Amino acid sequence: MSAAKVATAAGISWPEPLTLTAGRECAEHYQDWSANAFVTADIESLLTDRSAFVDQLMQQLWQAFELDGSDLALLAVGGYGRGTLHPGSDIDLLFLHQTPLNSGTSEAITQFIQLLWDLRFDVGHSVRTIAECMDEAAADVSVATSLLENRVLCGNTELAQQLRQRVHHDLPWSSRAFYQAKLAEQQERHQHYHGTSYNLEPNVKSSPGGLRDIQTIGWIAKRHFHTQNDRSLVQFGYISASELLELREYQEFLWRIRFALHLEAGKKEDRLLFDYQPGVAARMGYGEPGKRAVEAMMKDYFNAVVGVSELNAMLLQFFEQAILGREDRTSCENLNQHFQLIGRTIAARYEGVFEQPHQILEFFLIIAQHPEITHIQAHTIRLLRNARRQLEQPLSDHPVCRALFMQILRHPNGCGSAFTFMHKHKILAHYLPQWQQIVGQMQFDLFHAYTVDEHTFRLVRNLYRYQDPEFNQDFPLCAELVSNMAKPELLYLGGIFHDIAKGRGGDHSELGEQDARNFGFLHGLDEDDTDLVAWLVRQHLLMSVTAQKRDIHDPEVVREFAAVVNTQQRLDYLYCLTVADIRATNSSLWNNWKATLLENLYQITSQFLQQSKPSPAREMRQRIHEHQSHAMGLLLSAGYQVREVQELWGRFTADYFLRHQPEQIAWHSQHILGVRDDEQLPLILLGDENNQGTTELFIYHLEHEYLFAAVAAVLDSQGLSIHDAQILATRDGYVMDTFVVLLDNGDPLTNARHIESLKQQLHDVLRQRERVPGGQRRLPRRLRNFNVPTRVEFVAERHHRRSAFELTALDRPGLVARVAKVLQELDLNILTAKITTVGEQAEDLFIVATRRNEALDEQQRQQVKQRIIEALDSTQETT
Repeated sequence: MSAAKVATAAGISWPEPLTLTAGRECAEHYQDWSANAFVTADIESLLTDRSAFVDQLMQQLWQAFELDGSDLALLAVGGYGRGTLHPGSDIDLLFLHQTPLNSGTSEAITQFIQLLWDLRFDVGHSVRTIAECMDEAAADVSVATSLLENRVLCGNTELAQQLRQRVHHDLPWSSRAFYQAKLAEQQERHQHYHGTSYNLEPNVKSSPGGLRDIQTIGWIAKRHFHTQNDRSLVQFGYISASELLELREYQEFLWRIRFALHLEAGKKEDRLLFDYQPGVAARMGYGEPGKRAVEAMMKDYFNAVVGVSELNAMLLQFFEQAILGREDRTSCENLNQHFQLIGRTIAARYEGVFEQPHQILEFFLIIAQHPEITHIQAHTIRLLRNARRQLEQPLSDHPVCRALFMQILRHPNGCGSAFTFMHKHKILAHYLPQWQQIVGQMQFDLFHAYTVDEHTFRLVRNLYRYQDPEFNQDFPLCAELVSNMAKPELLYLGGIFHDIAKGRGGDHSELGEQDARNFGFLHGLDEDDTDLVAWLVRQHLLMSVTAQKRDIHDPEVVREFAAVVNTQQRLDYLYCLTVADIRATNSSLWNNWKATLLENLYQITSQFLQQSKPSPAREMRQRIHEHQSHAMGLLLSAGYQVREVQELWGRFTADYFLRHQPEQIAWHSQHILGVRDDEQLPLILLGDENNQGTTELFIYHLEHEYLFAAVAAVLDSQGLSIHDAQILATRDGYVMDTFVVLLDNGDPLTNARHIESLKQQLHDVLRQRERVPGGQRRLPRRLRNFNVPTRVEFVAERHHRRSAFELTALDRPGLVARVAKVLQELDLNILTAKITTVGEQAEDLFIVATRRNEALDEQQRQQVKQRIIEALDSTQETT
C-alpha cells in the first residue's frame, strides 16, 4: 500500500483554522485510524504517511504564524528528516535563517513551538544559521548525524539547499573521524546493555541488534558515499542485494514492533517492558495476549536482532577496511591451503572455501587449533553466510562433519572461540536440528534472563572457563574436577543437551535425555559415555533442587541424593554442570550462598559415597564432633575456657551443631557467654561468619511465641528477603534463630546505618516496645504481569513430630511475613524455612509443628492450605 493510498484511506486533515481542541481531536482521530490500519497496512507506508500528516501541520502553521514571508527555512532533521515517524516519535525541527531574526519572527517561532507542545507533540527544535549549524556539528557528532538527514518542509528552499551543499561537501567530520565516532557511540550503547541482545525487556531502538544498529550502517554510508539511498551500498559492493533485502526485512519487523509498542504504551516508549509485551504480541497478530503469544513474538524478535548484529558487524568491518585501511597484510600467515591469518583475523584464501559441508566444520577446527584467532574477516563471514544458506540438510547428517564436530569438542580450546563463533554465526543451529528449535526461544518469566540457546551457550562457556587459567581460580573445585576428567567433552555434551528439548512440550529433561542418546549413537560414543551424558541431561536439576529446597543437614536427604547419583564420577560431572547452569541462567541468581550450599552438598555426598556401608546416624555424630572440635579451637584461641564453653554447649541440642559451621558456633557462643542476665536480651547479631556472601542474622532470646512472624515482618519492612531460616530451642527455654538474608537486589546488608536501624527495630519489636510492622510494600512493576496460582502441598517428613509443606506463589514483598502471620494465627510453630525464588515465582519449604510439638492432622493441614491461599490471594496487588 503506498503512502498516498494510506492517506486516502485515513481521510483526515488538520482543521482550519486550527484550534487547540480541534487539533487534539484530529491527532487522536489519526492515532485511532493508524492503530486500526496497523493490522493490515504496510509498515513503511504507515511511517511515511504519519510523516506526511505532520508535514501538513507544519506547512499549515507556517502560514498561520505568517512565517512564509520571512527569510526562514523550516527543515525536518533526524528521524523526522528521514520521513518515517512512529506514533510517539520526536519531531525534530531546524529553523534556518540567514539574517538576524527580528522580535516578531522570534515570537512567531516561540508560538509555533508552543502550539506543537500544546498539541502534545514531543518537539525538539533549534534556530540557527548555516554557520552555526556547522559549528554545532563540529562540536557534536549527533548534530552532524541529524544534519545528514535533513528535509525541507517549507520556507526559503534556496537557503535549505545551501545547507545541504555545505553538509555534503564541508561536513566537519571526515569519513574516518565520523566512522570512528559512530563506532564508539555504538560500542558505548551496547555496553549499556551488557553487550547482549538477549534482555528480558529489550530496547527495540537501542539494544544490540536494534534499529540504531541499522541506522548506524546507513549514517556511515551516507557520510562516506555522500548518498541518501541505502541501495548505494549494493552499487559500491559493500552489501549484496540479498543482504540488503534481509536487512530491510529485519528493519520492517522491528519497525512493526516499535509502532505497536508506541500504540500500546500510548506514548514514546522503546523499552519492550513486560507490561506491554502481551498487548504488542496481540497487535502483531500472534494471538490472544498470553505467555504463548509473547514467547512466539520474542522468538522472532531475538532472531531478527541476532541477524542485524551479524550484518552490522560484517558491514562495519568492510567500512573499517575501506575507510581506515585497517587490514594489516604485513602479518599474513597461511594456516593451510584454505585459510590465512591476518593479524588476529582468520580469512578465506579463495571464494569456494566452503563449497563442501565438511569444510565449514574444518574451519572451526582450525579456529580451535589457533587460540590467537579473535576475529573472522568480513568477506569470510559473507562466504560462511552464503554456505549456510545453501545447506539442504543438517551438517550432522554427514559422517565427516560428525567426526570433525567431535574433534572440536575434544580439543582443549574447542569450546572457546570456536564454539563462540559457531553459536554467533548459527552453525550450531545448522549442525543440530534440535538446537535450531531453541534459537530465540524465550521463556516469559523473570527467572530465565536469556533465550534457551543463549543460556546454553553461556553454560558451555562457563564449563570451558573451568580450565582457563584466567578464570579457573574463581571456581577452584570445578577447575580441579575438570582437570582430572578423562573426557571433559562429555561434560560439554551434557551442557549442550540439558535444555535442548525446551519448548516442545512434555518434560524437557526426559526428551533431552533421548536426544542425547540419539546423538551418542550417531556419533559413535560408547555405551558408558552415552549413559553418562544422558544421565546428566535427565538429572541436571537434581543437585540445584536438593541444595536449595531440601534440608541437606538431614542425613536422609543426603542418602536419597547419593542413591540417585550413585558414583563419584556422576557427582563430579553433575556438580560442575550445576554451577555452570545456575550462573548462566541469570546474572543476579548466583551468589556465595548458593555456592556454599552446592559445595557442602558435594562434599557431604562425596564422603557418603566413599563409605562402604554409611550409617546416617554415625555420620551425623561425626559431623557434630568435627564442628564442636573446630569451634572449641577458635574459642580457646580467643581466650575462653573449656569449662565455660562446655557448660554453655550443654544447653544446646545436637541439631544446632549439625546445622551450623564452626565459625558460626564460635561467633554465637562468645556473644551468648557475654549475656549475664535476661535483661540484656534479645541478643541480635549480624554478620557473615560463614563467608557466604550473605548476611546472617542470629537472634538469641527467651522463648517467644511467634518470634519468626515478628522477625519476618521487620525484615520485610527493612527491604530484606529471607533465604533460609533455622528455628532452634535450647534445653532450658531459649531460642536461637538463624536467618540468611539479602537486600531485595540480591546484595548482602553492609551499610552500617541500615544494620543499626535493623537491630534497633528488632530489639524494640521483640521487647514489645514497638508494634510488629503490618504495612505492605508495593508490588514491583515487573511482577504485576505474572499470575502464579498459590499452591500449598504437604510433603513427606521423616520426623514424626513435624509436618512439611511446599508453597508455590507469586513472589512479592512480605510473602514470608504473611505466611508466618497465618501460621501464628493457627497457633503453629515454624521450625525451618527454605526460601527459594525462581524468577517471579516463590517456591518455599516450611517445616512446622503444633504448640505441643506434634505433626499436623488432616484437618489442620486443610486449614493451613485454605488460610494461606486466602491470605496471599486477597493481598495480591495488581497495580
